[in-house]
Amino acid sequence: MKRTILSSAMIVGAAILTPTVSAAEQTMIVAGGCFWCVESDFEAIDGVINVVSGYTGGHVANPTYQQVSGKKTGHYEAVRITFDDDIISLRELTDYYWRTIDPTDAKGQFCDKGEPYRTGLFYQSEVQKDEFEASLYQMIMDKPFDAKIVTQIMPAKTFYLAEDYHQDYYLKNSLRYKFYRFNCGRDSRVEELWGDVASEQYH
Repeated sequence: MKRTILSSAMIVGAAILTPTVSAAEQTMIVAGGCFWCVESDFEAIDGVINVVSGYTGGHVANPTYQQVSGKKTGHYEAVRITFDDDIISLRELTDYYWRTIDPTDAKGQFCDKGEPYRTGLFYQSEVQKDEFEASLYQMIMDKPFDAKIVTQIMPAKTFYLAEDYHQDYYLKNSLRYKFYRFNCGRDSRVEELWGDVASEQYH
């Protein structure tokens, strides 16, 4: 569906994201299906400084959206979240992440299927790995559904910044974004799994 919406959009060059952060700032990289939606779900949270969409986990350098959506690069649609650890912790953001996705679907997310739309947590240090695994363990213990959680925790690879038109797409193209999100069934499936839509307060 996204590919149809964007068929006439201009593709601009991608770049490797190399953000500069202060001592109080941390970053986390997650994949949760459509990166427009993941960006929207995280960007308004108190303590989150910035969220950018990109591609990671694959074998093609400097990929374009067309390449990634072709499902032959190995890349995930992902976001890199910069946040102030004095305001919100990595663990809090990770616990929130689970409740914005369908962690039971190994083939993709909601109406989007294929490798770009898989879920994943990409750790950048052993500390992050431990936090992700602790959060996953707690989710396994507390989840209100029987299905197995299949979301993977993996070492981070190079994060390639997505094209400009993808950044803040939910703000730049609000009506199209809302149409896509509703028709893809993201919120209805999240509510079915978790009992509510954790990100609803930020939409």
